[in-house]
Amino acid sequence: MQERARELRLKLAGVLPLMNELQRRILVAAEARAYGRGGVQRLAQITGMSRQTIYRGLQDLRTKRKKPSGRIRRPGGGRKKLRDQQPRLVETLEGLIEPTVRGDPQSLLRWTCKSVRKLEAELGREGYAVSYRTIAKLLHAEEYSLQGNRKSREGQEDHPDRDAQFRYINDQAMQFLKRAVPVISVDTKKKELLGNYKNGGREWQRQGEAREVLSHDFPDPSVPKAVPYGVYDIAQNTGWVNVGMDADTAEFAVESIRQWWQHMGQPRYPRARALLICADSGGSNGYRLNLWKRELQRFGTQERLAITVCHFPPGTSKWNKIEHRLFSFITLNWRGRPLTDYRTVVSLIAATKTRTGLIVKARLDRNTYARGIKVSAQEMKSLKLERHEFHGEWNYTIKP
Repeated sequence: MQERARELRLKLAGVLPLMNELQRRILVAAEARAYGRGGVQRLAQITGMSRQTIYRGLQDLRTKRKKPSGRIRRPGGGRKKLRDQQPRLVETLEGLIEPTVRGDPQSLLRWTCKSVRKLEAELGREGYAVSYRTIAKLLHAEEYSLQGNRKSREGQEDHPDRDAQFRYINDQAMQFLKRAVPVISVDTKKKELLGNYKNGGREWQRQGEAREVLSHDFPDPSVPKAVPYGVYDIAQNTGWVNVGMDADTAEFAVESIRQWWQHMGQPRYPRARALLICADSGGSNGYRLNLWKRELQRFGTQERLAITVCHFPPGTSKWNKIEHRLFSFITLNWRGRPLTDYRTVVSLIAATKTRTGLIVKARLDRNTYARGIKVSAQEMKSLKLERHEFHGEWNYTIKP
């Protein structure tokens, strides 16, 4: 008998998955009838099918149901949907989610930050018997989905002249480029901790030989940091990164531009007597910083350059070209590599290249820069600073 049961199990295991519900119960019922006494109980054990289903198959055999219509179950058969059994289930579920719903309530796509298992427990306390899997299906049916955070807001409202300033910067850049005058985009990249810390991304390694790094990277004043300040030449598709070891100040920012000019800018533009700088509105090169303007005056006087600065409106730093034409490729180049020391940082930056011909040079800046330097009103009056008619706080020229 055991041998016969084993043969039946093997036979049905290969056939039943290929059949619909009606065909499965009729086949199992036929085998149960051929098995003889105890056949229904035995086939229920072998297939996992309920005895009631097998008895229904026997009834189908007795009524000679050989050519079924499109219907498998009788009208009204099958388990009722939970939303029909418990009409207020969906309403109660949305009531639990509502306090934590994010996004526009009128949007077609909404999402919740509560897990389905927590919702299962809360619905249970409300008297509903529903599994977390069913809750997930109900949420999908109501156009909810799991989503992560997306960086899209800068934390403030758009300036009313935002687009006009973009157009002004573009017009200025086109005029300078037509005159073969250098146009650069500048900014400070994110500060990087130096040490055996995890760095985002992955790189090819032999299986099981992933490099082990520290399990934490808590802020620690004693841990050295690299401060990469970048200069991107828009016309030449070249980058310069001055890796600082100290504070990210306006002095450091202008010194980085000075180093770019001496090592890359002046050799490429030997006849240039002007320079256009496109910068963010905040940070070490912010439009409100008097120290930034004073240091640019010193640099321009030293190199006999008329320096024009155009700042991007507040909250639009992601549109700065250096972000997606230089910094993004540096991040890709050192992905998955712990930045253990300054040499590693400088080497990885300098090794950054793209198929479009991007060339990057880098140097380590060992200077120290004082914080909190105040520029007097008298010093500001001595600057040869000419504000443009359109938003003079954002657009100005400093002459030598």
